[in-house]
Amino acid sequence: MQPSVQTLVTALPQLQPEDPGVRLLLFGVRQTGGNGLHDASTAHAFLVAFGKGFRRPLMLLRALMHEMSAMATGPVQIAPWCCPRMTASEAALVVALGKVRTNPEVAALLLADLIGVRDATGLLPTAHALAQSFADLALPLEP
Repeated sequence: MQPSVQTLVTALPQLQPEDPGVRLLLFGVRQTGGNGLHDASTAHAFLVAFGKGFRRPLMLLRALMHEMSAMATGPVQIAPWCCPRMTASEAALVVALGKVRTNPEVAALLLADLIGVRDATGLLPTAHALAQSFADLALPLEP
């Protein structure tokens, strides 16, 4: 029996954006979330995408993932690295990182909802620095 299309759409409600920065970020989030903070595949992907400047966004992604994990009141749903669709949690993270440089209040609300806390302003400095590092290295996060 085939899985229901409705089940797939419920679990993975959105397609990944075509934006290469967002796709790289999602790959990093998925690999880091599934394999740990020191995943070699993430480091390699960042090295290929960013060249010699790869360390800054890689370390900031690791820091954000660690901070979110420490603050989260429950699991944050992530899809396998190869999935062309996003979970609602991934979509919220992408939107939050896309807005953090221009609208930090909205980003804070999205991040708080994502990790199930009332106040996620503690994540904003790292989220902002991560989004800025992608933009500085010519892959701005534009969902």
